[in-house]
Amino acid sequence: MARSDPRSAADPLHRVQELVTLYSDPHASVAHLLCDGHPSDAVAYTVIEPDRSATVLTYGRLRTESERFAAALADLGVGPGDRVATLMGKSADYLVALLATWRLGAVTVPLFTAFAPPAIALRLLASDAKVVICDESQRAKLEPGEDIPADAPWRIVVSGGAGRPGDLRFAELLAAHEPGHPAAALGGDAPLVHIFTSGTTGRPKGVVVPAAAIAGFRLYAEFGCGVREDDVFWNAADPGWAYGLYFGVIASLSLGVPSVLLHSGFSAELTWQVMADLQVTNFAAAPTVYRSLRASGVPVPGGLALRCASSAGEPLTPEVNAWAEQAFGLQVHDHYGQTEAGMLVNNHQFPALRRPVLPGSMGHPMPGWSLHVLHEDRDEIAPAGTVGRIAADLTASPLAWFHGYEGDPVKSAEKFSPDGRWYYTGDVGQVDEEGYFHFSSRDDDVIIMAGYRIGPFEVESVLVTHPAVVECAVVAAPDEVRGEVLEAFVVLQDPAEASDQLAVELQQLVKKRFAAHAYPRTVHFTDALPKTPSGKIQRFVLRRRRQSDPGAPA
Repeated sequence: MARSDPRSAADPLHRVQELVTLYSDPHASVAHLLCDGHPSDAVAYTVIEPDRSATVLTYGRLRTESERFAAALADLGVGPGDRVATLMGKSADYLVALLATWRLGAVTVPLFTAFAPPAIALRLLASDAKVVICDESQRAKLEPGEDIPADAPWRIVVSGGAGRPGDLRFAELLAAHEPGHPAAALGGDAPLVHIFTSGTTGRPKGVVVPAAAIAGFRLYAEFGCGVREDDVFWNAADPGWAYGLYFGVIASLSLGVPSVLLHSGFSAELTWQVMADLQVTNFAAAPTVYRSLRASGVPVPGGLALRCASSAGEPLTPEVNAWAEQAFGLQVHDHYGQTEAGMLVNNHQFPALRRPVLPGSMGHPMPGWSLHVLHEDRDEIAPAGTVGRIAADLTASPLAWFHGYEGDPVKSAEKFSPDGRWYYTGDVGQVDEEGYFHFSSRDDDVIIMAGYRIGPFEVESVLVTHPAVVECAVVAAPDEVRGEVLEAFVVLQDPAEASDQLAVELQQLVKKRFAAHAYPRTVHFTDALPKTPSGKIQRFVLRRRRQSDPGAPA
């Protein structure tokens, strides 16, 4: 494990340069940096099953098993740069598969287990995957059909079961090969991950992540989450998506701290039990997890060791922290990032960067990134308090690694200014006089009513403070007079409470807590909100439903 320079604790910028140098080295070996360089008896992960049984994986075991599996993949013709897809849950086999892939200098293609065959096929074909490793429970999704070609060019390896005729079995491959397969050392420019953005519109876009990006992933764990060498770290996000893979796996392995994988769907009771049983000290998850814990009514167990709680994936609404401070005595620190960049802005947990958490703010730019708000119509930095386009100055952002979408020059060009200085995040927000960034919306979520630009997040943050509300989404609806007005879609703790009176209460709450002109003209009560597989609310789905049938309650 690469230990810190003593100056790093006091000088975050020195730490940035230290890690950029380490992971950009032309002779860097990913397998060594993430596995082989750690003490063989150190605990890498504890994998928890739904019945709370545990498998402890040391770095020594991960090295031996990933060397065996790397030899098996090599026999299948996998070499440097080849794509190996994983359609797997959070298991020991999954970690071995990742490290074996990187040991060969090959590239992992993460496939979220909630994907249907069309989404899987798109990613496999677009990445030119050579091998697909899947759980037995996922195998049926790879059967030839409308989306999966009958003559698919990939081999299938099945974990945890027998599979179908012609499949290879993970356990048998592991047993049939000896350890000792050498670790490729291809340097920081070599590809590590080929992941696809979930996007709200259009086809998913391919993002190829180089090994050098590990520097930013590790710095986020250190600066954003405040992970220390004595922590037990749990990032509960699914590694089929960027936040879970970048920071729940890659960053954790780079640090060498004991981490947790829960091989189970979400359960509030099980989440609290795992935290207590393993004495988790540092926890990170999407806001949906915190909201679900809050809404579950499951009491927080005694004896927790939690000292840091972090959130990313979508803005964290203020009511979560009101609950968290009462429930387990901590503030949840909101963080902001993207598939194409890693994490950019954080309410940092690292002592030298820690600032008071401002409700509704995603914090300050992470060292190594120069973030600004640009005017809507020109690439000039806007004054504090101005709503504009959030962008990174690439001339002053040593952690930047994204150069464009794989095979899509048109979409790639849209992400950068013509002179190459600015990376456009596609998000709208503002920065205040103290440097706190405030997220407003995606570009296509902004509501313009009678000349006012309204970000839905500000209104949603007020609505969810009502005790009857679990979550909500605010979108624009056409209006002959104002151009657009706001409509809210609200999920209640108790659906039976839905009423005209409650709708009026919510409208008045927004008038009182945010702005008189920005209240939702209509409140729709709904059982659920449309979301991406990673849990992000899809406002565009609600907008489309309203456009197709203006009289419908969505």
